[in-house]
Amino acid sequence: MAVMQGFPPAETDRATLANWRTRPYSAWAFHHVREVIPTAPIPHDPSAIWALEQGAPILPDEEINALLADTKNDALVILHKGKIVHESYRHGMTAQDPHILMSVSKSMLGLLSGILADKGLLDVDALLTHYVPELAGTAYAGATVRQALDMRVGVDFVEDYFVTSGPIIEYRKAANWNPLGAGEDAMDLRSFQSLLTEPDGPHGGRFHYASPVTDLLGWVIERATGKRYADVMAQHLWQPLGAETAGYITVDRIGGARTAGGMCVTARDLARVAQLIVQNGARDGAQVLPAAWLDDIWNGGDTEAWDQGDFADKFPGITMHYRSKCYVRHEATKLMHGLGIHGQYFFADPARQLAIAWMSSEHDPINEEAPRRVMGVLERVRQAAEAAG
Repeated sequence: MAVMQGFPPAETDRATLANWRTRPYSAWAFHHVREVIPTAPIPHDPSAIWALEQGAPILPDEEINALLADTKNDALVILHKGKIVHESYRHGMTAQDPHILMSVSKSMLGLLSGILADKGLLDVDALLTHYVPELAGTAYAGATVRQALDMRVGVDFVEDYFVTSGPIIEYRKAANWNPLGAGEDAMDLRSFQSLLTEPDGPHGGRFHYASPVTDLLGWVIERATGKRYADVMAQHLWQPLGAETAGYITVDRIGGARTAGGMCVTARDLARVAQLIVQNGARDGAQVLPAAWLDDIWNGGDTEAWDQGDFADKFPGITMHYRSKCYVRHEATKLMHGLGIHGQYFFADPARQLAIAWMSSEHDPINEEAPRRVMGVLERVRQAAEAAG
């Protein structure tokens, strides 16, 4: 199919709000999101770009491309010792195209929260309702910002990507990600939060993955700073990072940012974020991410909460925790990553000085085989990095 080719594109070739997350449309839409959904810009600073040098390959491009053959990878950028050792793009994507991060957006919020907390702009021990008192009568009552950062809020919401009706569909409509049905009134992310009145367990208990909790944190950040989320992200992370390209984030009908999944950035800039983690938050002698916040992500998570939580069966036999919207794998040396549906990842491996951005347009939101292929490629790259020294 020639998705969005010609004018007007054939009706069957058009990416729309109804099909943009399914192939073949997603292979185009995931790096043209602002042509499908309203967005807010996340400006970069053109005078302070973090230059990335080219390094010697640690694996032949031919081998990497062969490893990617069975994936729906759109972009892969690998940094070793801070230098680009592999960069490739597929399905019409280029180095200048921002690609949707899906739930890697949550990790970006988690990193931003650490910066704001370090600057005294956000109290992570405060109640969510301290910042958003409108939700005092909902399941969020009594939950803290920290518990929301760690996905340990006892709110009744089932993150099932394959259902065709129910709360998650209404949530997507509220986010402006799904079309409204005939005669339906438009909602927004803030009004949707007021519908989450039922608890499903205690706050601070098991790891419970519920994306609206992260959207609520975006609202909290806006209340704490008095600024729009996209502007806060630009000021405190995107520009100090030295991003090469402006990012953007999807917004609902009243401008509410979809902080749980709507951030769109280039692969190089996502690799810069991973490299910043590898460098313990510092860039050119300046501390962009607080070292203490990163140390807490690496070491402050609760493996028991993970083992009792929603995703333990998806990572069998692996000791893990989730902290401040990031996943940490407990291996001989720890690995931190972000994870988004349809195959979005960043990987930060300080022991091997590896930073990786992986963007995809997998047809299914989640399945068993695609992550295995990703981890297989990752392990081959890690082996090559060790061999390269």
